[in-house]
This record gives sequence, structure tokens and C-alpha cells, in this order.
Amino acid sequence: MYSDVNTHAICCFTGHRNILPDDAAGLHARLDHVISALISKGVKTFRCGGAIGFDTLAALIILEKKREGADVSLELFLPCRDQSSAWNDFNKEIYAYVLSEANRVHYSEEYYQPGCMLKRNREMVNGSTYCVAYCKKDSGGTAYTLNYAKKKGVRTLNLG
Repeated sequence: MYSDVNTHAICCFTGHRNILPDDAAGLHARLDHVISALISKGVKTFRCGGAIGFDTLAALIILEKKREGADVSLELFLPCRDQSSAWNDFNKEIYAYVLSEANRVHYSEEYYQPGCMLKRNREMVNGSTYCVAYCKKDSGGTAYTLNYAKKKGVRTLNLG
């Protein structure tokens, strides 16, 4: 776990859309623990990419901490305004809730276009001090973002 956190630190999250069944039960508890530890050490700003899966789990935990009185803010870094257009109604409803409760929403592009997901991931990492991930593969968007964070000197923790 991180030992020296400062009050200007920003934490971003990256993770897979599909959480493996064997990981699902323990991942929520581990992520909650990590977020609580970061908050107790002074991290107040948390960035999420708004996708289904790990991003949503992280955002919901941040919003829960906020409701409990923690002095935290949720920043959503979204690839485009129509990100959820192909999602089912259940996921759209959760997304709408997270969107309505976020302190800040940044769109990388107005509408989907090739590369907007990677652009969003880089923008989310830039300026972050910490990156908490759920990465189980060596390729794909999550692996790219985790490696990009490491390259940028961001301290990383992989829960995958």
C-alpha cells in the first residue's frame, strides 16, 4: 500500500469491464480498503473512466464515501458523450446516477471516434499521483493505461 500520500494527490482507476467471477466477491472489499486508506492519508480527488465494470465499482465506492461524509470528489473522464448508447437499461441507469453525482465531468471527444478511449485514458492518468487498477491481461486498454501510468511516474497498485 502507499506509504506517503499528500493532500494534493490525485488517484485514477483503470480496470476491465468484465470482472472475473472468482474476483468479484473480494474485489469490492479490497478496493474499498484501498480507497479508505488513500482517503485517510489525504487523497481527495478520484478519477474514473465511466465504463462498465471496475470503473463503475470504483465510482460507486467513492460516492458511498462521499455520502458517509468523506471530503472527496469524483471526476469522470469520459471518452465521448454517447459512451453508454449501446448499454443495457440497467447499466445506463447506474451510469446516469454516477454522472449526476460526479463533481466534474470531462469529455475527451464530443462523439465516439477511433482512439477516443485511449485519449481518455491518457488524460485521466496525466496529473494523477496514483493509479489503482484491476488488470488481469497483458494487452488491451487496461494494460495500456496501467503501463502508461508507470511510464509517467504514477505510483500504481494492481488489484488484479
